This record gives sequence, C-alpha cells and structure tokens, in this order.
Amino acid sequence: MQVVFTKGPGTSYRIAVQRDAGPALAPRNGPGGHDYLPHDLVHLLVEAEAGIEQGVFGQLAAGDNGMFWPADPAERTKALRRRKMKRTRSSARERADMIRSEELAGITLPVWEVRRGHAADLPAYVTAQHIPPVVDRIVARFDEYAERWHALPVGGTLNVTW
Repeated sequence: MQVVFTKGPGTSYRIAVQRDAGPALAPRNGPGGHDYLPHDLVHLLVEAEAGIEQGVFGQLAAGDNGMFWPADPAERTKALRRRKMKRTRSSARERADMIRSEELAGITLPVWEVRRGHAADLPAYVTAQHIPPVVDRIVARFDEYAERWHALPVGGTLNVTW
C-alpha cells in the first residue's frame, strides 16, 4: 500500500491511499498540527515500526476504509452500512492495536521533539518507565521523514510504503 501525504499551507496536509484490497479511497484532509511530522504520518510510522497489524494502516491495507470514504459514491452507501455495523463488532485485537498506536504516538512524538531540540521537556505523562524500547526505533523512523516533510513546499508530496 502506498500512502501519499501532500503538504498544505501551515501545518495542513492531505492524505491519499493507493491499495490493492478494498474499494479505491477518496483523499482526505489530515488534522495537521505539526511542522515536521503530520499526525497520520506519526501513526503510520508507529504502527509499521511497532508491528501493529490491526491499527489504522493495517486495517486500510486489508481493505477496511477506516477514516476514508470510497471514491465511488455507490460504494459509500455500502461503506456507511458496514461502518455502523463494525462499531459494535470490532475485535479485541483491533481495539488493542488502536489503543497501542495511540499510546505509542503519544509517547514517541514528544520524545522525538525533546531529542531534536523542538521541545525543552517531556510532558508529565511521559516518564522513563513509560518509554518502551521500541520508541528508539520509531524515533529513528521519524528522523527519516521529518526534515524531508519540513522542507517540502506547499503542494509537495511524501510517499510512504506500508
């Protein structure tokens, strides 16, 4: 699966997914909020490096629509029905992987910011005992993409393979 991040003005961005399983997806705007690491890129890198198979991007690769809508309007109606049913029947593994993705994103981004001099201190909820060994690998992955993203002009793209 290919995930394409397109830089917008400020910290905004657009995200598109090209995948083999499931219907073609319409691009969507990301929540923005960071000059170096878009929110969805953080989750993609966290999930890939930590081996989180049923997080947002693993589910997308497997054919789920996740936070996207199908590009085909006829598929959107089917997707809306499936999404309503899925809310009540997601597996324990999916819920655990989504929670793990959120937890690691909440730890790794502040660790990266402190290590790279973008922040002075870690938030109070991140203490040494809350930093698992996988964080160093994830922070290294952030380093691979952060400067490239920051240097992109508006309209520039960053392609990431899942």
